[in-house]
Amino acid sequence: VQLQASGGGLVQAGGSLRLACAASGGTFSRYAMGWFRQAPEKEREFVAAITWSGGTTDYADSVKGRFTISRDNAKEVVYLRMNSLKPEDTAVYYCAADVSIAFSGRLYTNTGHYNYWGQGTQVNVSS
Repeated sequence: VQLQASGGGLVQAGGSLRLACAASGGTFSRYAMGWFRQAPEKEREFVAAITWSGGTTDYADSVKGRFTISRDNAKEVVYLRMNSLKPEDTAVYYCAADVSIAFSGRLYTNTGHYNYWGQGTQVNVSS
């Protein structure tokens, strides 16, 4: 499985961005997907996750109500819509695939549970 993240950029506080993660080389639609982020000198942290069907989602407390994860299995793309962005959202954002169990209804927030990672896309939010 190969993951390609895109959509990052520079935005003012209060603005919006939509990240996309395109998957190839595997059966994308069977597996949960997640978004993580890593700010300079900080550990990579969970942002959001979505089950294979899109029926269940999970969010970090810091982004609840502002970010929305979704997926289009026909296009093999997972999205992260980010609204009301804050300077503290500045980070490199990574998408990841959890291919441990197909059609699983469980979501995980730890990086170790995800098997494949995209290259990351930089998001900068200015104050």
